[in-house]
Amino acid sequence: MAVIAPKPFYHPARYLPRFHWELLACGARGHVLVGTDVREVTERDSVIVREIDGVRWHRCLRCDAWVPLAPPDAPVRDRVPAHAEIELPPRGRAMRDLIVLRLIAIDRFVHFIVLAALAGAVFVFANDQAHLRRLYDTALRAIEGVNNGPLPRHHGLLGEADRLFHADSNTLYLIAGGLGLYALVEGVEAVGLWLMKRWAEYLTFIATGAFLPYELSELVSGPSVLKVGATVINLAVLGYLLFSKRLFGVRGGAAEEERIRYSECGWDALERSTPELIAGGAGGGRLRPHRQS
Repeated sequence: MAVIAPKPFYHPARYLPRFHWELLACGARGHVLVGTDVREVTERDSVIVREIDGVRWHRCLRCDAWVPLAPPDAPVRDRVPAHAEIELPPRGRAMRDLIVLRLIAIDRFVHFIVLAALAGAVFVFANDQAHLRRLYDTALRAIEGVNNGPLPRHHGLLGEADRLFHADSNTLYLIAGGLGLYALVEGVEAVGLWLMKRWAEYLTFIATGAFLPYELSELVSGPSVLKVGATVINLAVLGYLLFSKRLFGVRGGAAEEERIRYSECGWDALERSTPELIAGGAGGGRLRPHRQS
């Protein structure tokens, strides 16, 4: 009995693995497709949608995946909108920046919540310090069995509590104001980074760098897992903003970032990566057979 050899399976030449940030967004939010509701697809639309044997292939404007869909039963419009009417989503490094900046924004928003809560707590405490101090002293005397006379000197957590309850009210108001101001800065950073504003990147870099010497001194005086983690995160944020976002003119500055963004996110980038151009490109379009074992 004759054995039929399997047909060779062709696939593009392999390259080094590359992490695609677009897949994270498309996996979470779905593909960005255009022309799913049109009556007619023409040759001018072939960059983003084309019809083959009654099946429409829509190109995701974010991750470049081609999704097959049947033509709509009840079209809403006649033709695919012109390129000028379509807002292209971030791709490539712009997509990476969007995800990373929003992760930093979430971190800054958590800081805002914690600092605002601390500022409110210190302010409330300073407003009613005398009453709370009496309650604290009464509780300690009951616990330690001291009816009259001064309480013994405490260390550690109780020592810190003693200093807090007996601190000057004006000092507490200053602490509450400082915490509130810091919380406000963190909140502004969070909003600006979420909206991908350039000024927010500078504000985050300056605010993070200003507190870094204090964090390092605290780390040297008493290292802990929390301090090490916070310092590492802040150093990573500073490095990312300085080198990847090209702040202060580093690596070409804002002009170079804008050039890269246009080269990866504009219509030219989409047209350069159509199937015909990829298949005909030097090296990238070479197909080689892969025989099944």
